[in-house]
Amino acid sequence: MKLTYFGHSACLLETEEHKLLFDPFISDNPLCTVKLEDIQCDYILLTHGHSDHYGDTESISRANDAPVIATFELASYCGSKGLRTVPMNIGGSAEFPFGRVKLTSAHHSSSYPGPNGLPIYMGEPAGILVMSEGQTFYHAGDTSLTMDMKLTGELHEIDLALLPIGDHFTMGIFEAIKAVGFLKPKRVVPCHYNTFPPIETDPMAFVSKLAETEDIVCEGHVLAPGESLRF
Repeated sequence: MKLTYFGHSACLLETEEHKLLFDPFISDNPLCTVKLEDIQCDYILLTHGHSDHYGDTESISRANDAPVIATFELASYCGSKGLRTVPMNIGGSAEFPFGRVKLTSAHHSSSYPGPNGLPIYMGEPAGILVMSEGQTFYHAGDTSLTMDMKLTGELHEIDLALLPIGDHFTMGIFEAIKAVGFLKPKRVVPCHYNTFPPIETDPMAFVSKLAETEDIVCEGHVLAPGESLRF
């Protein structure tokens, strides 16, 4: 499989026959180098409903006729916009032409700007596991460090994990390294950093501290927006 990082938490996971787009914050993402009209995907997977993750879901879904996979409330909102959806919920899994998807718990919030600035509830946030071609990819979404990650690591052999490190709204570097210890992935890519001033941090510091942690065996990879990693 191949992962292409678009900045923030947006990424494209490619299997042999399918393209899976996660949290497509593209047009308003100051770090993203890909043009919205160049995005091609077969499915869109959303971790939660915040605008820096929901992003361009509607336009991309329509342009590609791509179903949206998300928690029930978020999928219902997408459905109200005329999009094709596959509603799921935390702890559940489902089979797709490309493989299996399972939603995991994430400790965060989930809403979208509504009338008069009041947020619209978008259900619970989630992490996403994709099991395809004998490998497992984990997108943690926006989350704090949780003990649930230890269970996720015990139940699944994760080949690549995408973890937030920006602090302020999610885990910071220290907690993300602890999360790697819980999840035990073979490789990890940091995300959700440097998009806005509150989440500015050094991703290379994460990779360096990860390499210095004696009880963790995991390769850290910092991907620039537009850069890819095969695994």
